Amino acid sequence: MSNFLVAGVTQIETIVRVDKIPVSYAPLTSVQDSIYTAMGGDAYNESLALKWLGDEVTFMSIVGRNQDLGLINPPDRKITLSTDYIIPQMKETPTEVVLYDKQRKQQTFEDIKDLRENVYDMNVVTPIAGVCDMMVLANANFCRPFAKTAAELKKPIAVNIRNYNPEKEKYNTDFLEPAKVLYFSDDTLSEDPYDFIDRMASSYGTEVIILGQGSEGLILFDKTKNIKAHYKTVKTNEVVNTIGAGNALFACFLHYYMETGDSVNAIKNALLFASYKIGYMGTSNGFMTVEQLEQWRNLIWGIKKTPFEEQGA
Repeated sequence: MSNFLVAGVTQIETIVRVDKIPVSYAPLTSVQDSIYTAMGGDAYNESLALKWLGDEVTFMSIVGRNQDLGLINPPDRKITLSTDYIIPQMKETPTEVVLYDKQRKQQTFEDIKDLRENVYDMNVVTPIAGVCDMMVLANANFCRPFAKTAAELKKPIAVNIRNYNPEKEKYNTDFLEPAKVLYFSDDTLSEDPYDFIDRMASSYGTEVIILGQGSEGLILFDKTKNIKAHYKTVKTNEVVNTIGAGNALFACFLHYYMETGDSVNAIKNALLFASYKIGYMGTSNGFMTVEQLEQWRNLIWGIKKTPFEEQGA
């Protein structure tokens, strides 16, 4: 079990299932069980996944002044996140609407409200950062001081850059330079994926890079182990909704990577975790248990328990 400080965006997400993207115009479309609304956001989802896997999690975020924090922890969920460090200081909570179809295409509409103008009280952060094992950050503006604090305290940093944009790379150097682990999605990537990883690794000295490739799987780079390999997706569930799968994968990888230091075993567990997740509606639903992960891992790859697991640590 590791102690994670997670900082990033919390938002209200509405997920809409459509027949095909782009959507054809119709004055009214009425389909039962096709719209789902709940709290979400990359860092929120990652916090839930880490907590589900048994880690200690301190989640720090900013929401609207009138936001009902009770929505952070719906009554039917088995785990809860502390809301002590979710600060209601924005005019409104950020909002996102995602359309998705059977071909796994997605179209996202995002409204971050006044998020860029808000800052987080770092006096609260420093003592908690001092005792955490890793800081997991989104590349939101208010998270920049978190990256600086982590570097000063010599704490490892993992950053979910989400969609890469070469024109905005210079604005992300505060996160790219100190990060030990980086996660990207190839949704907007225009260059060869292996060339991209080589460039990121050589430019910033990153130890571990994960490049998510949707239904094609992912590429794992580990500088220490001299690994740069593609891993295909695995199937444990029928696909219902792929939104949030990347957050689940990233969180699960960090859980096992921090526990064992084995990036290959961690990424295989993460692929399983994400494959199960896509069988459920909603970005914060459908997490596989540690026991299920072990069973599926042994079934697919024949991986025995690690020495760490055998010791019952």
